[in-house]
Amino acid sequence: MITQTLSVTEAIRTRRTVRHYRPDPIAPELLEELLDLAVQAPSAWNMQDRSIVVVTSDEGRKALSAAAFGQPQPLEAPAVLVFVADPAAWSATNADIAEQAVASGAWNERFQAMFDSRAEYHALREHGLLRENAVKNAMIAATYVMLAATGLGLASAPMNGWDAELVKQAIGIDPDADLAIAVMVTVGYGTGTPPHPGRRPRERAVFAERYLS
Repeated sequence: MITQTLSVTEAIRTRRTVRHYRPDPIAPELLEELLDLAVQAPSAWNMQDRSIVVVTSDEGRKALSAAAFGQPQPLEAPAVLVFVADPAAWSATNADIAEQAVASGAWNERFQAMFDSRAEYHALREHGLLRENAVKNAMIAATYVMLAATGLGLASAPMNGWDAELVKQAIGIDPDADLAIAVMVTVGYGTGTPPHPGRRPRERAVFAERYLS
């Protein structure tokens, strides 16, 4: 395990979206640590209905840059993490998820029965929200990556401007597969630290009990 250089609080306060990178490669053990932290992200019912495709090849990053309308981040950063959401993951037995949770004492028999029933997922399907649910879970993992990267001395940038079909093509996903591209995150060593763009006062975004427009 590689020691984080910053606390979580410090990582949150100092993280910046970095769009330009030095060509320095990421040490394999550092990238492994980052991915180990990413898969610790929570997901609804611990369904883990998201995957991460790690793209480090010149060819792969070039294809992702083209899919992102020519944005330079994938070309410059040594690694691009593509977060793939699987809206149909819940329909498999996923016995290993329940077995691990029960064995660790995290779930009791009642909770396992609720997991096995998939009642919430049937409701999500009825309301057309399976994709949205899976994308939310993938975004949580992406947030973990960006904060962990900051703590490990790496820069990152979330990317949400791309052609989903071209991204799928670049990472080998069948165009007919029921999978969604949630976000791409570039990771590497930035050419500099951008200034904080600022945030609105907390009073504009945080409300007590009821939302105020």
